[in-house]
Amino acid sequence: MLSRKAKRMEKHHKRKAMGGLNLISLMDIFTILVFFLLVNSQEVETLPNAKDIQLPESYAEEKARENVVVMITNEHILVQGRAVATMEEVAQQDGVVIAGLENALRLQTEKRLLKDDNASVADREVTIMGDRELPYNLLKKVMASCTAADYGRISLAVTQAAPDDSPVLASAG
Repeated sequence: MLSRKAKRMEKHHKRKAMGGLNLISLMDIFTILVFFLLVNSQEVETLPNAKDIQLPESYAEEKARENVVVMITNEHILVQGRAVATMEEVAQQDGVVIAGLENALRLQTEKRLLKDDNASVADREVTIMGDRELPYNLLKKVMASCTAADYGRISLAVTQAAPDDSPVLASAG
């Protein structure tokens, strides 16, 4: 037989034990959250962020795919973040193909083909990131260099514009 004090203490301990946190349920929730984030993080392809480049806007619905990125800044042409030519070199060049860019793209092709044995030559894709005020003759040289390096698919990086109800006219030139 327990004394009153012992009964009161036992009752008090039972009340405290009930109010504790159930760590197993909490771990289950976090595990599910981690798996959800891992699965859904594979679908997003992000392009490098350049503060001095203002991308043109487009209503394109197609998502970006993982590929080689050529970035054109005011001073340099970069392939995967590495400078391959300066604007001075490009301006002094007579031909349409930029030699440094073509060589860097061929090097990227070799790296990608070594990674993936099943990669087809027709699947080579490059994304060009440039300011919306980029001169057309420079863009033409960059695209010609990509073609000379055997890249069959050339994409231009754009920011997705919010669709509105007004009709939009677009022209290709």
